[in-house]
Amino acid sequence: MEQAVKTTVNYLKKGKSILYPTDTIWGIGCDATNYQAVEKIFKIKKRVEHKSLIVLVDAFEKISNYVDKVPEIARDLIESMDTPLTIIFPKAKGLARNVTGADGSIAIRVTKDEFCKKVIEKFGKPIVSTSANVSGGPNPIVFGKIPGEIIDKVDYVVAYNKDKLMKTKASRIIRLEENGEFKVTRE
Repeated sequence: MEQAVKTTVNYLKKGKSILYPTDTIWGIGCDATNYQAVEKIFKIKKRVEHKSLIVLVDAFEKISNYVDKVPEIARDLIESMDTPLTIIFPKAKGLARNVTGADGSIAIRVTKDEFCKKVIEKFGKPIVSTSANVSGGPNPIVFGKIPGEIIDKVDYVVAYNKDKLMKTKASRIIRLEENGEFKVTRE
């Protein structure tokens, strides 16, 4: 795993795209602070650019680097879930503007996956995490289900965990307001 982490971080530092195993399904990622790298992700996925993307951080404490205000309830929500949880926060900061929603919000997940945590920790920045499919296509829970056109277009394919069956669905998503009110947007 250590070599895969090192190589992945090197690609991220160069503004390149990666295809990698996450704590949910196989994902396409890049440096979430690099506008051009994020732009390439939209092209790979054939996704409309007004849709926001999810970013991964390696620790709860890092969220405050990328949103104006982290409501107290955010930690409780994350700790109470036994499955991966993505939270949409208002007022993103310090990220590429094309990774955020049109309203300035950002979807962040604190990853629990060991590989992802190590990559983000060594890289020192959040990374994009979007499903490894053409927009609207089925989510790949095994590497073999990733469309060839996705594999051919990314800059680096992580070999680590290629044979592992991923979780059967993407993360739950909750929209969290600054006042602590929240709404589930994806189960």
